[in-house]
Amino acid sequence: RVLGTALGLWAAARRGWVEALLMRLVDFSFAFPALLSAITLSALWGPGMKNAIVALAIANVPVFARLGRASAHSLWAREFVLAARACGRTQAQITRIHILPNLAPLLLVQATVQCALAILAEAALSYLGLGTQAPEPSWGRMLSEAQTLLFDAPLLALWPGGAIALTVLGLNLLGDGLRDWLDPRLR
Repeated sequence: RVLGTALGLWAAARRGWVEALLMRLVDFSFAFPALLSAITLSALWGPGMKNAIVALAIANVPVFARLGRASAHSLWAREFVLAARACGRTQAQITRIHILPNLAPLLLVQATVQCALAILAEAALSYLGLGTQAPEPSWGRMLSEAQTLLFDAPLLALWPGGAIALTVLGLNLLGDGLRDWLDPRLR
């Protein structure tokens, strides 16, 4: 998330060929679905929680890069940025002092949504045997192991499935609440 946001902010501040090159790289990585990329990376590096986390983090870089760049572009045209430029601030200072604090609420909301998607992706990787391995707990692995006993003990699948659903719902509601609380236009 930090890497993607930093790349997006750098592209928006630099413009020109730097922005074009970075955004083409981001577009290239968007060509592959995040879960497919995570499956590929987990298959290459081997199954495990750390590898799944790294694979999902790499898959989220383009999302935050595009969001950071698009949002920063709109802020670079605002009057307070023009005033900061007139005062002699550098691009790095404007980005750190003016752009990033104005993007923080949007990035925080997006982080909650991406966290929910990461939980679903990790559960999918663990279900397929590419994520968290035994003896570490994983809801996806619990669902995979419970499917053979679905008719004999359905609660073995209900509890981890319900936990995934409630966690994802809670994170999405948290993101909506943060958006409402942090956006002054919605107050």
